[in-house]
Amino acid sequence: MRAADYTARLLRDTVPILRSEEEQTWDATAAMDHQASEILQFWASNAPGSGAPECLMAGALQSLENKGFALEDYGQLLNEGLVSAKSRDIEKLLRIDMQLRVIMRNAKPDPDHPSQKTVRYHDWESFSSDVSWPDDIDVNLADLPDRLRAGWLGQLVGAAAGTALEGYSSDKIATSFGSVDRYLRVPNTYNDDITFELAFLEAYLDRGASITSSDIASNWVGMIPLGWSAEAVALDALRRGILPPDSGSLNNPFDEWIGAQMRGAICGMVVPGRPREAARLAWLDARISHAGNGILGEVFNAVLCAMAFGPRDLREVLVDCIELIPETTEYGMVVRHALNVCKSEENWRKAWKACDRRYRNYNWIHVYPNAAAQIIALWFGEDDFDRTLAILCGMGHDVDCNAAQMLCVIGLRRGSEVIADHWTEPLLAGDIITYMRRPKSLSFDSLVTRTLEATKV
Repeated sequence: MRAADYTARLLRDTVPILRSEEEQTWDATAAMDHQASEILQFWASNAPGSGAPECLMAGALQSLENKGFALEDYGQLLNEGLVSAKSRDIEKLLRIDMQLRVIMRNAKPDPDHPSQKTVRYHDWESFSSDVSWPDDIDVNLADLPDRLRAGWLGQLVGAAAGTALEGYSSDKIATSFGSVDRYLRVPNTYNDDITFELAFLEAYLDRGASITSSDIASNWVGMIPLGWSAEAVALDALRRGILPPDSGSLNNPFDEWIGAQMRGAICGMVVPGRPREAARLAWLDARISHAGNGILGEVFNAVLCAMAFGPRDLREVLVDCIELIPETTEYGMVVRHALNVCKSEENWRKAWKACDRRYRNYNWIHVYPNAAAQIIALWFGEDDFDRTLAILCGMGHDVDCNAAQMLCVIGLRRGSEVIADHWTEPLLAGDIITYMRRPKSLSFDSLVTRTLEATKV
């Protein structure tokens, strides 16, 4: 059907009716309430799992400056916006928000800024050609189901334990809770840590190795109602017909935050033992919402999980994964610095203190401090599930994302027997609950079965 035919039929075939006075009244209350809620979420929100305060507008400005973009003076506008958000002066806040977005759109890269002197890859081919990829690993198919089961358990446990702590500092967590060797509250599976992985998994089951970024993006639009930071920007772009990679890079100040890194595990799980293919899949997935170093975060975690199926020492695997990321990139510099700190410090607390100090000017959702946290946890965690979890929870920042991914690595390496019942029983008592349109819920066994099916596609 042509659009003109349909609209002509609407005009010419519809019989007129007269509405009552109440029916024809223009009531914009619902629209204004929605807009107020949306703008306040950007200015004065709280992490849904932990209640930690966050200002995405400040984070957006901060992120652009991290990447070496020169912004005109925005200090007064930001202060006025924060005051308006606190007083719920929505009209003024909307005006200020627009002015700050103009400033961000007009920002220009400063060629003298250190970040602008590093490499940011724009396509898979250029990145892949600069990497010396290791050989694929022979995977024991007999224990693959249990290792995939343990990988998902690691993700669910890590997300559940970490959700209560995201957005807080190491010092505050230690003062409030001490060492985290337990759930601090009744755990649940309701978070975004596996949401985007489920969308990827379904697309991969449909398309296998021929999967495209647009395939995955289509699942995002249909299955996922909302996202945070980079994913929110990407979802909005996709719904307006802007496809990857533009959906990840266009007007997206959060494109080097953690959102892609938090979903890399699934890309390694569906191609166990195949690091290059895991990296390629991660690149396709990450470019929907991220660019540059944000993409490398997902690549790194995907490769870690793909290589976790091998028998080698965890520290050796970690070093190999770090060496795959070109040191000309900022992400490559971050992971190498974290590794060097691990080698020079005697414990994780001292290592984290050094990295936390180095990346103080980055948002707690940014990929850099969280990449450092991942490496410190694996290095000092001694391939032990509980110890690695305690370290990840103890460092703070984006705890649930870090814990879900790194505990997945431990699970994939060692199987479900290393995960104690007190972690798993509360999570396996019922179905996995999501905030997605579909699946709103699914059994844990079906998730493991579908992932195992994906390895055979």
